[in-house]
Amino acid sequence: MKVITTMRKTIVLAMAAVALAGCGVLPGVPQGSGSGGEERQSRPVSESTTASAPDPTQEPAQESAPPQQSAVIATKETKVGTGDMHGEARVDLTGLKRQGRTATLTWVITALDGKVNVHNGLSTGTLDYTVSGVALIDPVNAKRYRVARNGTGADAACVCSRTQGQFLEKDEASTLYAVFAAPPADVSTINVEMPGIGVFTDVPIS
Repeated sequence: MKVITTMRKTIVLAMAAVALAGCGVLPGVPQGSGSGGEERQSRPVSESTTASAPDPTQEPAQESAPPQQSAVIATKETKVGTGDMHGEARVDLTGLKRQGRTATLTWVITALDGKVNVHNGLSTGTLDYTVSGVALIDPVNAKRYRVARNGTGADAACVCSRTQGQFLEKDEASTLYAVFAAPPADVSTINVEMPGIGVFTDVPIS
């Protein structure tokens, strides 16, 4: 009887975990505000707010970056930063791949001249040394996808690269990644927005 009771408890817990995942909440994390995910736009995307909806990803933020794809799917050269931290860089998007309910963006920043600030140049705040400021924008469905987070609290860490101490000199490169809630299956291309770098349009999703 004890074994049967234990099995019943296990089944109940498993069903509860599936239900939470369907609601876009990480198992074991209370629902609330502060996670990454999709954000429906009630106005044009260019006028959107910074609020975000819960994200369904189940990857821990401490995981290492996913394998890089070799093909460059989009590229941009731009000036980055100001003052002593001003430089020219090339940004190569190397993949935007769906995996279940998530999508992983990978890219490489290469310094072409000067000093390129990756330290906090792609984040949402001065003391946020990540790439949490990067977003996917679906202009057709008027949605913005923020970088996923490993919880729903204000201190939930992003599921993305850490950039602390990264100030790139000429010819130095940094390989980065970020995980997002996956756009709908019928969305085959999307725009990628990076703070201080600009927008990549019509990036293919594989």
